[in-house]
Amino acid sequence: MFEYPKFKAAAVQTSPVFLNVDATVGKACGIIEEVAKNGASIVAFPEVFISGYPYWNWIMNPIEGSKYFEILYKNSIVIPGPEVDKLCETAKANNCHVVIGCNERSALSSGTLYNSNLIIDNKGKLLSVHRKLVPTWAEKLTWAGGDGSSLKVHQTDIGGLGTLACGENTNTLARFALLSQGEMVHVANYISLPVAPEDYNMANAIRLRASAHSFEGKLFTIVSCSTISEEIIQFFEKEGWGIRKQFERKNSAFTGIIGPTGEVVGEPLIDEEGIVYADIDLNKCIQPKQMHDIVGHYNRFDIFSFKVNTKKQQAIELFEEDFKQDDLLNNLDSN
Repeated sequence: MFEYPKFKAAAVQTSPVFLNVDATVGKACGIIEEVAKNGASIVAFPEVFISGYPYWNWIMNPIEGSKYFEILYKNSIVIPGPEVDKLCETAKANNCHVVIGCNERSALSSGTLYNSNLIIDNKGKLLSVHRKLVPTWAEKLTWAGGDGSSLKVHQTDIGGLGTLACGENTNTLARFALLSQGEMVHVANYISLPVAPEDYNMANAIRLRASAHSFEGKLFTIVSCSTISEEIIQFFEKEGWGIRKQFERKNSAFTGIIGPTGEVVGEPLIDEEGIVYADIDLNKCIQPKQMHDIVGHYNRFDIFSFKVNTKKQQAIELFEEDFKQDDLLNNLDSN
């Protein structure tokens, strides 16, 4: 009899070692080891966990924030690289899938960063580097946009696995692109954003987006969000920015696991640091899809069509001529 996988998932709500790439990678590896000992087959880390979020974009003008961009750049990672190798080795050693956000440094440009999610399987293979398609609002001061080459679902030992970062989870078409490729486990990772507008409940917004994706796609969504540590607050206070009251604002982070009915599985975390665990049974995705399968019988592909450009975008495309110049001249003479 056919059965979908059953497994335990872990979602991390914590802060990076702010702007310290080596220490943050070490912290991540320690958490992977911890959740694996507790029986987790997958662990989700926050957006740009390696190694921090550019909060200065929201509280400073671009000129003031520019020097911090350089610090962030120097604490980003290039892919492939030694930091990714360490994460892959730890995932393999602990038989655990890992989805983790990072600041990815361009190997070809000294001024370009991407907000990227890494998907690593339990065998230590880097399956995907998904670059956030559109940086949100003030984030455009730090990150370039990604492309459709990484809008993919990966078949793993725990089912079809995909990921989107933060605001991408509001993009209906990006989400549909993953659902239509057989996604059954979705990782949505975020940062705590206490500097959002006063009437914006970040924790509730995160939960709503995760519930929408799970309910529409009849799948499990693992949500991981960062926190604002005392270290981060002191970093900005030492720089002369009195933002403690603003950074301590509540309802700024939500971490939890959402089932295929859109309901939270187990107890989520709001604002507090910790790790959420939940048992996932992908067989629970079957019955809800009998009602609404928007990538199958509950759609009209004779009416609606959708295409995705999966070509990797790059600054230059190098190629060689298929024939020599002499051949071209001979062809012209013969005509």
